[in-house]
Amino acid sequence: MSWLRRDSSSPWDLTALLNAADGLAGRTQRHLWLARLLEWLRHAPRGRKATGANGTPSPLVRLRHLLNVLEKNPDAHARVQRVFVDFWADIQSTGLLSDFGFGPRTALYSEVWERVRLRLLPATPDTRELAELFPLLFRPEDASWIGAIDAPMLQRLGLPAWRGVEGADPWRAEMMEAVTYLASAVCAAGFSGPLRKRMTGRALANEPFHHLGPAVEHLRAAVQAGDLCSPAVRVEANGLRALLDECRAAVDSIGDHLEEFGISVDIVYEMDQLQARLRRIEQLLDCVLAAAPAPELLQLVCSLVQTLEQRRGIRSLLVRHYALLSRKVAERSAETGEHYIARTRAEYRGMLARAATGGAVLSATTLLKFGILALGLTAFWGGFWAGVNYALSFLLVMLLHGTVATKQPAMTAPAMAQRLGNLKSDAAVEAFVDDVVHLLRSQAAGIFGNLALCAPLVLAAQWAGWQLLGRPLVGPGEAEHVLHTLTLLGPTAFYAAFTGVLLFASSLIAGWAENWFVFHRLDSAIAWNPRIVARLGHTRAQRWSNWWRYNISGVAANVSLGMLLGVVPVVTAFVGLPLEVRHVTLSTGQLAAAAGALGWELLHEAAFWWCMAGIVVTGLLNIGVSFWLAFKLAARARGVRRADRLRIRAALARRLRTRLPSFLWPTAREG
Repeated sequence: MSWLRRDSSSPWDLTALLNAADGLAGRTQRHLWLARLLEWLRHAPRGRKATGANGTPSPLVRLRHLLNVLEKNPDAHARVQRVFVDFWADIQSTGLLSDFGFGPRTALYSEVWERVRLRLLPATPDTRELAELFPLLFRPEDASWIGAIDAPMLQRLGLPAWRGVEGADPWRAEMMEAVTYLASAVCAAGFSGPLRKRMTGRALANEPFHHLGPAVEHLRAAVQAGDLCSPAVRVEANGLRALLDECRAAVDSIGDHLEEFGISVDIVYEMDQLQARLRRIEQLLDCVLAAAPAPELLQLVCSLVQTLEQRRGIRSLLVRHYALLSRKVAERSAETGEHYIARTRAEYRGMLARAATGGAVLSATTLLKFGILALGLTAFWGGFWAGVNYALSFLLVMLLHGTVATKQPAMTAPAMAQRLGNLKSDAAVEAFVDDVVHLLRSQAAGIFGNLALCAPLVLAAQWAGWQLLGRPLVGPGEAEHVLHTLTLLGPTAFYAAFTGVLLFASSLIAGWAENWFVFHRLDSAIAWNPRIVARLGHTRAQRWSNWWRYNISGVAANVSLGMLLGVVPVVTAFVGLPLEVRHVTLSTGQLAAAAGALGWELLHEAAFWWCMAGIVVTGLLNIGVSFWLAFKLAARARGVRRADRLRIRAALARRLRTRLPSFLWPTAREG
């Protein structure tokens, strides 16, 4: 909100603003006047650029003009100085220095709701807390022109004089009080169980968190005693800075533990808060111990203004704290994804065989799905049992060491993105393109293997029904419905892309579940928990521990994918979004069932071929969407640059022009 006209730039407007500084009735009026002053500085006159001569920001040009006016007008200078003296006498600044920019809660989700509150609820200038008033006075973009204030202008501003005191002891005392509060928060976080247990013994050998509080008190007493250049102050300051370095090293050691034993976003959030508090203590010490503190004070103000955007931003908070979790999820998916990439002819044949196993199981899944529909269950229970059918089928495929083609992209994309950490050389780019080629033909082998057994087995089941029962297992009515739903002329493409999103979501759930399993050390609990060992025996407990450690991701992926495919369409339909799933293998099985019910004459109908076209598009979108989402997440987690993406694209284009068959099957030289 602006308290001045946007085009106001004449000396009369500044004169009116300076005259309004006389006779302010109270605290709220002072705060509103300060907000008006900053608005006047911030807004460039209409028709002029936001920068002055030599690229000087417009607020600095206006600030220089303000200082010129005040230096030439002693009465106006006295009125403005009185406003600032009264302001500092009535305001509490310690909270701004010690608390501003830090979450009042220790959990990430509590901090998210706190930021939502700050964005939605208005603030009032009727406050004695500078931390509450600060967002009303400044904006994030103010940091650019505040940081551009040069030394001569700093000297003209004369910061201590605006507080009505000669010397710096009062504000130094406030800053040391803020350091005390920050140190207590640092010690509390350092002593908390979730962080302390993950710090290395080497980092805690000198007990930095134990000594931090007394060191702050000793420095505070030395500063209050007198000369900042005295040996006592220097000794205490050096000792405190050394302790801060040791605390920072202890916090950094937590990251190594999280890398090995799993990520918790709440712990990452607490680490971020702890490191930020340590940096704030360093900034305050720089101000307190400086003989000429104006540059350090200016840097502190810039840091606080920059914190405004960080404090209000919700997306940036989630992206920053979920980045480590997303990278760990991508890495755990990458470990699983390596099993889905065929590089040689032998591996390619193995992929075909595993996919054929998956197709055989999914043929039964298709027929069971028709059986569930025939029961006439309500929408929710029909979707629930369909999800159970899918989940059990996918689990059976996993236990039989088979594969479902559409699950490959979401798992293999992180495995490829893991190789994007070093693309400095052309050889590294070519090696990555090799992985892309291997992946694409592995997925082709997976689809070929799935469809090669799924469709014939469903047709065989339909033929067996005709022979044994005198009718097909899936009747003409259901067959007509299949032709109506799978056709490319309908929303099949959209539903196939939506299914790709669900395939990607299942890979996220799998990575998160494995991270959660490792973070809580459940493999160790299964192996050594006395009750479990007493019930299973030592050998079996060890075997179960190893099985779950290496299969928790697969179990979570298969169960979650099955339930997502079955339940999500029911839930979205309930809220008015008629979404359905289109899975290439299951759709092929359904079309084969329709052909088995309607006979060979169906091949002469256009509806059948439109469904065939729909299945081709379904396969492409299932794979393409899930791969693109998984690769994008993994690449973002690895910090892949745009220039590297362009190099990869050019290398892929060259490979397509020169060695197109390698995208479909292994060449002779690959063995």
